Amino acid sequence: MPDRLDGRHALVTGGGRGIGAAIARVLLERGARVTITGRSEAALAATAAQLSALGEIAWVPMDVASGASVAQAFAAARARFGPVAVLVNNAGQAASAPFLKTSEALWQQMLAVNLTGSWHCIGEALPAMLEARWGRIVNVASTAGLTGYGYVSAYCAAKHGLIGLTRSLALEVASKGVTVNAVCPGYTETDIVRDAVANIVAKTGRSEAEALAELAAGNPQKRLVQPDEVANAVAWLCMPGASAMNGQSVAVAGGEVM
Repeated sequence: MPDRLDGRHALVTGGGRGIGAAIARVLLERGARVTITGRSEAALAATAAQLSALGEIAWVPMDVASGASVAQAFAAARARFGPVAVLVNNAGQAASAPFLKTSEALWQQMLAVNLTGSWHCIGEALPAMLEARWGRIVNVASTAGLTGYGYVSAYCAAKHGLIGLTRSLALEVASKGVTVNAVCPGYTETDIVRDAVANIVAKTGRSEAEALAELAAGNPQKRLVQPDEVANAVAWLCMPGASAMNGQSVAVAGGEVM
């Protein structure tokens, strides 16, 4: 069926909350067996328990910035549900600073979590996909990977890099039954945006409502994107019926980036 993933193993990084948890839910609803990963075991366990009525779900702690942690987590996931057929690289982290106050540590952290982490995970998942001649890789990037934003140069650089990785790998595997795409949310109602709001309030003295309005102003719909809206875009790219979608970067941002 073009809109089902029955029996396929999907692994979602950063799956304990926000967009990742929403992605896990929609993939379960479409028949996948889902492994969620992340650094917070408490969040992973709570989300898995909440979603368990929808289908087979497991959780494994994983730090995408560590190659050893990724290898260990994928081994555990494969032992439970078999090879990963659908990989959603959702784990991410955002930090803001003017360019001249961006430390090397901050720069490397943004690259490690937002770019190298996806590289680690793809390296673990791709061999089995190529062997099966079927696979879906969806990288959750950001509109920051499609355009520039001030005061987040390290984050923008990492997300631009993730889109470059998406496009390059998509061409490499195009004839091998595997598709590679990116979804690029605008400001979405998640912990990352809540942290951004708190940062604006602390640094400018604006109210929380004013800070939220400032972030939403760039969206022509004048609102924050919802996690479920991002999850639905990701799920569509994972479906068998989306086999002609490859190397694309789909903005989920109300028309902010076209």
